[in-house]
Amino acid sequence: MKSRTEYLTFNLPARMEFLNITSQVEKIVTQSGVREGLCLVNAMHITASVFINDDEPGLHEDYKRWLEQLAPFDPSPQRYAHNRTGEDNADAHHKRQIMGREVVVAVTNGKLDFGPWEQIFYAEFDGRRPKRVLVKVIGE
Repeated sequence: MKSRTEYLTFNLPARMEFLNITSQVEKIVTQSGVREGLCLVNAMHITASVFINDDEPGLHEDYKRWLEQLAPFDPSPQRYAHNRTGEDNADAHHKRQIMGREVVVAVTNGKLDFGPWEQIFYAEFDGRRPKRVLVKVIGE
């Protein structure tokens, strides 16, 4: 069995932002030499996510608005007990829980095996510092 592990680092300036990372993951899959297997893409920080969806700006704006309604940014300790620790990012933890930690995509004939319109995104919910994403490809 073959495997390849790489780490991508992102430092997005916005508090909440989505970044299409499909081409970076595809490059790692190609470099792995895996023809049949799986690719794990995992956000390695508790205020960031990785998800799969359409790369359509209106959809991304809808996500941002929806997430802000579910877990609004509020740095005060009144809304979120987590912020009583001196942090101001409790909302980011909630947003990450909703959007998920990782995705797994099949590798078929050496390529990510997506459905129509599917792309991989890194989601930032508490920006302004470097965060890592693990990409692990395993297979034959």
